[in-house]
Amino acid sequence: MTKITRRTLVLGAAAMPFAAQAQTSSSSNVIRFIVPFPPGGTADPIARMIQPGLQQRLGATVIVENKPGASGSIGTAMAAKSPPDGTTLVIVFDTHAVNPFLQNLNFDTEKDLDPVLWIGTAPNVMATHPDKSFKTFADVLTAAKAKPDTVTYGSIGNGSLGHLTGVLLSQRAGVRMVHVPYRGGGPLMNDMLAGHIDVAIASAALITPQIVGSKLRGLLQTGKSRIPALPEIQTAIEAGFPGFESYAWWGILTPAPTPKLVIERIRAALVDTLREASIANTITEKMQITMLLQGPDELRKFVGEQMKLWGAVVREHGIKGES
Repeated sequence: MTKITRRTLVLGAAAMPFAAQAQTSSSSNVIRFIVPFPPGGTADPIARMIQPGLQQRLGATVIVENKPGASGSIGTAMAAKSPPDGTTLVIVFDTHAVNPFLQNLNFDTEKDLDPVLWIGTAPNVMATHPDKSFKTFADVLTAAKAKPDTVTYGSIGNGSLGHLTGVLLSQRAGVRMVHVPYRGGGPLMNDMLAGHIDVAIASAALITPQIVGSKLRGLLQTGKSRIPALPEIQTAIEAGFPGFESYAWWGILTPAPTPKLVIERIRAALVDTLREASIANTITEKMQITMLLQGPDELRKFVGEQMKLWGAVVREHGIKGES
């Protein structure tokens, strides 16, 4: 007879990431996958690509729920306040590391959420509508210098890296541009494609498909080097801004303190799903995301570094969050 100890009981329970197990709740085999942004953008399609494979590998029903607002903090707060049993996941974007400095959050970014998987990164890209007069990034700067506070640039929201990238570029170039915040990538792209704003600054994952499809004109990218899909578009470094880099990033979190064995099971299922050829090709080729697929420790360290870096920018420039 197998000896049952407290340790075997704990490990056995942890290996099953569903609250109270299936015997006690009809909903215990359901995982909420929260997307704290509107449909469209980048986080939403990534979550929806992941959903079928994650569902199959975990043997659970995975429901993707859009809970947008406040640069992703509303949906993330819902996740942070959920039971730490593996039944709630949230996909976060670069705003996650900036929101603590913009808003009075009702959760602790570092303590109330456990990292599961760092999906990857992509540089930010500035683009304009083909009908606009800007042919190069130099044209944007010329227009901004000639008429301060007239050139508009959109981002996915206050405090997004697109916003902060615009702030730093404007500072270093000695120009003043008008920031237009949107509530996610979908609304931003709708207005860009309609020509309602002069330029947009957002992740390569969001903008590259529109540039490749000739619906937008690329002007600048903020990686250390040019990404393969945009070989003709100069980097900020090449444009005369030494050392200037900014990157969007994507990660998946779960409420703390979720047992480590539960996190590991979910992480492994996510990695296997993201490595499926069709998904990997879409993310790396179409969205131009560098897939890292790194674990909780790497993501926790990276988020801390991003908070330190961009938090300083928010404070220095007095940037406010969404009202």
